Amino acid sequence: MAQTPQFLDRPGGRRVAVHDLTPGAPDEAPVVLLSHAAPGAGDFDPDPKATAAHGVRLLSLDRPGYGGSDPTDDFATVDSAADDAAALLDAVLAPGARAGVAGWSAGGRVALALAARRPELVSRVAVIGTPAPDEEVSWIPAEHMAGLDALRGQPAPVAQAALTPVFEPMLVGASGADRLGLVGAADVDAPVLAGDGVADRLGTMLDSAVAQGSVGLVADLVGYTLRPWGFDPADVRAPVLLAYGAADAIGPEHGRWWASRLPAARLEEHDGLGHLLVVPTWDRTLSHLTG
Repeated sequence: MAQTPQFLDRPGGRRVAVHDLTPGAPDEAPVVLLSHAAPGAGDFDPDPKATAAHGVRLLSLDRPGYGGSDPTDDFATVDSAADDAAALLDAVLAPGARAGVAGWSAGGRVALALAARRPELVSRVAVIGTPAPDEEVSWIPAEHMAGLDALRGQPAPVAQAALTPVFEPMLVGASGADRLGLVGAADVDAPVLAGDGVADRLGTMLDSAVAQGSVGLVADLVGYTLRPWGFDPADVRAPVLLAYGAADAIGPEHGRWWASRLPAARLEEHDGLGHLLVVPTWDRTLSHLTG
């Protein structure tokens, strides 16, 4: 198995930062790729003890404008993020090998797009608290959607410039509970946040997420709300685990929509869990991805 690169060189000279979250994993360890939330970054392991127990090689990367990845003047779309992830798997997988792919929140779309576009690279998929399209299961506030709709048809730099003054103070100035709220944490997530090292790991991830200000989040929002996602769920042939917290604002109704469109999906609803369910369900996720 090839050594994990620190950066991927992508078309146009754009560089994508890569994170090897298990640097001591043996060469024969099964590869798991995790796609992060929005805002987020690739330096987040939901549960390092579970990761170690499963003996996987956990990889991730920063989407454009997050962490160490270059921003893009073009649309940072779901399918382009999937193509970046495919380039990483092309670089590290042995010939004929496949990886388990997980996506938390916004990252779930990327995981599914990767499985649809490059099925030869993906063995299984886990989707954790990922929203369905807003036109199918409404979740974006109406006033925000009205502002986004006004930007349809505009070039990416124009749309990004319009949203930056809205999100820059929200991200860069956030602290405490407001900061954790950026990744969907709510009161119901307090027991998860009290877990060993969880708040610190999320804090480190958010530091990386805003290292370039609001560039990454704005690019994400513009890309997945104003542009097509670039895949049909019916083309995802790998087995998919759909995990949703019953107490999450992005709740099981989103999972039910995905389950109705994916050919081989299992929906699991978790009572008492919110959007941080990625942490307590990580062991279950890895069991699925390596099964």
